[in-house]
Amino acid sequence: MTDAWTDIAAEFLHLYPRGTRLLAVAGADAGRSRRAADDLAAALTAAGQSVERVHSDDVDSPALRDVVISPFRANDTAGAVLIVSGPAALLGPEARGMWNFTLWQLAGDEQPHTIASALVDVTDPEHPTRRFADYCALPAAFGS
Repeated sequence: MTDAWTDIAAEFLHLYPRGTRLLAVAGADAGRSRRAADDLAAALTAAGQSVERVHSDDVDSPALRDVVISPFRANDTAGAVLIVSGPAALLGPEARGMWNFTLWQLAGDEQPHTIASALVDVTDPEHPTRRFADYCALPAAFGS
């Protein structure tokens, strides 16, 4: 586990220390988001959290809410963290309100997602780095 995942886990736990919490890990490449979510889940588990993991290659927000999120909340998983990984649509307008915290993973020169709580560059998956974006530097045509 790397410092990037440990630091993001600590930030998440500082902001959301208890209760049932929902976290999305998305990116332009849904496959990469799966590994990033697994690495973040390991960091949260190492921090003493109960973590459940789900990956979705195709985000249908109503189905995700009905099939994944509602049962997670109904199972009396008090104190647990649900991490859902998948494509960019996890942070789309229909889905973004479902999450307590969102992570956007990118590689190289890929653009960050302006709605993400945290950005991680996974160009080298063995050594991910946290990125802090200056959204003022994005092109005017860039949307969230």
